[in-house]
Amino acid sequence: MRIAVTGSIATDHLMTFPGSFGDQLIAEQLDRVSLSFLVDDLQIRRGGCAANIAFGMGCLGLTPILVGAVGSDFADYRSWLERHGVDCDSVHVSETHHTARFLCTTDEHHNQIASFYTGAMAEARNIELQPTAARVGALDLVLISPNDPDAMLRHTDECRQRGIPFAADISQQLARMADEQIRQLVDGAAYLFSNDYEKGLIEQKTGWSDEEILDRVGVRITTLGPKGAVIARRGEPSIQVAPAPELGKADPTGVGDAFRAGFLSALAWGLSLERCGQVGNLTATHVLERVGGQEYELGQRSFMERFTAAYGAEAAAEVAGHVKCHYA
Repeated sequence: MRIAVTGSIATDHLMTFPGSFGDQLIAEQLDRVSLSFLVDDLQIRRGGCAANIAFGMGCLGLTPILVGAVGSDFADYRSWLERHGVDCDSVHVSETHHTARFLCTTDEHHNQIASFYTGAMAEARNIELQPTAARVGALDLVLISPNDPDAMLRHTDECRQRGIPFAADISQQLARMADEQIRQLVDGAAYLFSNDYEKGLIEQKTGWSDEEILDRVGVRITTLGPKGAVIARRGEPSIQVAPAPELGKADPTGVGDAFRAGFLSALAWGLSLERCGQVGNLTATHVLERVGGQEYELGQRSFMERFTAAYGAEAAAEVAGHVKCHYA
């Protein structure tokens, strides 16, 4: 299954605030917030939604096709991704801009305040998907993850015109894009990804109820943080997917991306939606245990041991023959 992952490719600047954001907010003055946080730590890591997702899929043994825009400073990052199984031949390199930057501060409760500098990502709106499809011999699915808004709309429109199934993952761009644009991105998606907060925001901005959205998409996947995930389809019972226990919590940045990586990998293997959610949850747990969206390693033996402990021997037997983790 040839999956193109479109979206942001960025460098993450991750900071840690030892207190609570909520304690610094004055309810009566939320219309004029002016805050500065003294942070204890700064970690600079590889990131970007599409790159994180593609990295995770590569670590699980697939060869995802990364589609996005970067600056001339991408050479080392490109080498890293290619060493982890990612096809980077469809990445556009800007002649004038640096690769995008994500700046995020996390408090002691794992709440986050973040900003994103677009940089070269703005040029993603100029990327056509057809040359990529021709190069690899057709695309079976295109994931449209957070990116330049015009690029997201263009990729969605091209998928519709060319009859390519697409998965919608709007997440961070929900706050930026207009209601009509959100409707354009959702309508007709084979898969719709969001967390539980974004789920409500999608319904608010589209004006569609949960039932109306299920009339317009094939499968709706909602991550629930420590409660796992729920997978819904029109006319079918919802599938509740329990979380995979973590060994510790370091930083939540990139957890949602890793879930998508695991889910799409299992989808490419032809597994059931429940198994897709389970592989997604366990992959996400590996990210939660590290600082940075691409700092984890997936060992095949340890991955399957943890999968068996979380979901049982029967589920593990269905997954084991497919998992080919990058690390032994």
